[in-house]
Amino acid sequence: MQKNDQSKLEFIALMASLMSLVALSIDALLPALEQIGISVNIQKESSNNQLLITMIFLGLGFGQLISGPISDSLGRKPVIYGGFILFVIASFICVSASSIEMMVLGRVLQGVGLSAPRTISIAMVRDSFSGNYMAKIMSFIVVIFILVPVVAPALGKLMLDTYGWKSVFYSQLIYGVIVMIWLWKRQPETLKEVNKVTFSFHLFTDGLKEFIKFKQAIVFTLISGFITGSFMVYLSASQQIFQEQYLLVDEFPYIFAGLAISVGFATFLNGSFVMRFGMHRLVSFFLIIFTVVPIAYIAFFYQQANPSVEILLVFFALQFFALGFLFGNLRALAMQPVGHIAGIGAAINGFVSTIMAVPIATFIGKYVVTTTLPLFMGFFVCGVLSLILLNFTKLKPVNN
Repeated sequence: MQKNDQSKLEFIALMASLMSLVALSIDALLPALEQIGISVNIQKESSNNQLLITMIFLGLGFGQLISGPISDSLGRKPVIYGGFILFVIASFICVSASSIEMMVLGRVLQGVGLSAPRTISIAMVRDSFSGNYMAKIMSFIVVIFILVPVVAPALGKLMLDTYGWKSVFYSQLIYGVIVMIWLWKRQPETLKEVNKVTFSFHLFTDGLKEFIKFKQAIVFTLISGFITGSFMVYLSASQQIFQEQYLLVDEFPYIFAGLAISVGFATFLNGSFVMRFGMHRLVSFFLIIFTVVPIAYIAFFYQQANPSVEILLVFFALQFFALGFLFGNLRALAMQPVGHIAGIGAAINGFVSTIMAVPIATFIGKYVVTTTLPLFMGFFVCGVLSLILLNFTKLKPVNN
C-alpha cells in the first residue's frame, strides 16, 4: 500500500492518531477526576475515582470482539466510522451524567466505541506490513501515540481550569472529528477484497479456533495482559499518588508528561533496535528489566513510607523505559502468525489482554492508598508471571 516515503509517514501518523483517541480519552481526564467525582457524587475514595479510568478499558475489551470480526467482512474504515459515532453518543452521556452509575455507563460505551479505531488501526498495520518491519512501524506509531499522554494531562488541566471538566470531553470530540475526516480523505482501505470473509455468527468462533492454533499468538497475548494490567494500575492511580500522597496537584500534569517521555524514548529506540536484535530477544531482555526494577524498590522501601518524589520518579522512569520496548513488540509478536485473520486476531489479542488487565488493575489499585509499594509489588508479580510464560514456551526469535 505504501508507495513512497511520504505516504508511509502519513500512514504512521494517521494510525497513531487513531490510537491516540483512546489515550486522550484516558489521560486528559486524569486532572479532572476529583471535580468529576464531586459532580457525580463519588465519595472521596480513590478506588471509586479509578473506576472512571478502568471502566473505559472494560468497554475497549468487549468492543474489540465486535469491531475486529466485522472489519474482516465489511472493511476497516466503515467499522471505524461506526465506532466513532458510538463514542460521540457515549461522550454526551458522560457530560450529562449526574450519578456514578451513569458516568460509568458512559465510560464503558466510550470504550466500546473507541475499540474500533484502536483495534482496527493495528489490523491495518498488519494488512500492510509483517515481521520485524511491522514491529518497526508499530514502534514509530507508538512514539507519536506517546506524545498524547505527554501533553494530554496538561491540556486537560488547562481545559478544566478555564472551562470546567465537561470541556475535556468536548475537546476529545473535536479531535476525533478531525481524525475521522483525515481517515476519510487520505487513507485507502487496507483490507483486500480477496481477504474479506462473509459475515456470519461463526466468523468469531472460526477466527478463535484459528487463533488458538498458534502458540506464539496465545503466549504473547497473555503476556500483554499482565504487562498492560500492571501499567493500568499506574494510569488509574497516578492522580491519587501524586496529588494526594505527594500533594503535587499543580505539578501532576508535568510529572505525568515526563514519565510518558521515558516510554516514548524507549519506543523510539526500539524502532531501530528491533531490526538489529529482533522482537523476541528485546522482549526477553526487557521483561527481565521490568521485573528487576520493582525488586529493588521493594527491597529498599518495604514497610516504609514513600520515598522522596525524586527517587520515586527514577524508579518509574526505569520501569516505563522497559515498557517502551515491550508494548509494540508484544503486540507485533502476537499478531505475526495471524496476518490472514488480522481483524479477528487483533480483536482476540486486544480482548484477552484487556480483560486480563482490568481485574489486575482493579485488585492492585485498591491497595494503592497511602503508599506506592503495592504498585511495585504488582509490577513484580506480573513480570514474574510473564517471564514464566515466555520461558516455558521455548519460542525461538522471530527474524522474518
